[in-house]
Amino acid sequence: MSIEVGLNMEFVRRSEKPFAVGVEWAAQMGYKYVEPMLHNGRELMSEAGYYHSVSMEEDPHFIKDILDRYGVQASGVSAHCPLMRPEISVMYLQRAIQYAAVLKAPVVNTDESYRPSWILDDDVWPVMRYTLISVLRVAERYGVAIGIEPHQAISKTTDGLMRLATLVDHPLLRVNYDTGNAYLAGEDIYGALERVGSRLVHVHAKDISVEHSEAERGKVTGTPVGCGCGDGVVDWSRVISIVRKHGFNGVFSVECGTPEEAARSLAHLGPLVGP
Repeated sequence: MSIEVGLNMEFVRRSEKPFAVGVEWAAQMGYKYVEPMLHNGRELMSEAGYYHSVSMEEDPHFIKDILDRYGVQASGVSAHCPLMRPEISVMYLQRAIQYAAVLKAPVVNTDESYRPSWILDDDVWPVMRYTLISVLRVAERYGVAIGIEPHQAISKTTDGLMRLATLVDHPLLRVNYDTGNAYLAGEDIYGALERVGSRLVHVHAKDISVEHSEAERGKVTGTPVGCGCGDGVVDWSRVISIVRKHGFNGVFSVECGTPEEAARSLAHLGPLVGP
């Protein structure tokens, strides 16, 4: 099965550059896939060109033009939102699905986000199920998957992740596995990938430095970005072997913090995934 290496646009966040510059840099490094981050409305930093996030108020065809200009494709879109607040998440994710369809991105990546203080224990799962059912109606129409990422209090464990990713019996409810988040949460990422198996639709290829691991493992549920792939604790050969065994056919979207780390990540992962 084919595995490709892509780049999450977080790599350009600290460079204070806009989306188009990030896409240009990714293409110059040799990446064929990028993962845009979407937001609602308008916000100052993106409008001024200091941030890479894309407003869904922008016509998605203009964003597709940027991808086409540099010869890259969208591996997915990042659209994290609180599933326990359907008044926010239903409309946001439905809109993200429509946006992804224009970009020809096969998956919208999200997680459960924070739990509001007023949501009682007995209501957590029914509320999230309602959100997902509402969103999957639109996902089905556009043929875009929803990828649940390990990132918060529930999804940080493999048990919680799998319960959330199977909360609705639908083939488009899948898993976007983030190796770095799960590792920092204390999970055995290799055993987890065996359990995720055929539900895997997209991978956030996030490595964690030894220093970061020693400081935060078991204390956090994730991190925005990791180090360059190959610079940290993740055994990428083992990760690739496991997902291949389960028939994964998709993109490893690198989540790192700088262009230099992005370049090293591609140099490390490219030979491992092969032609």
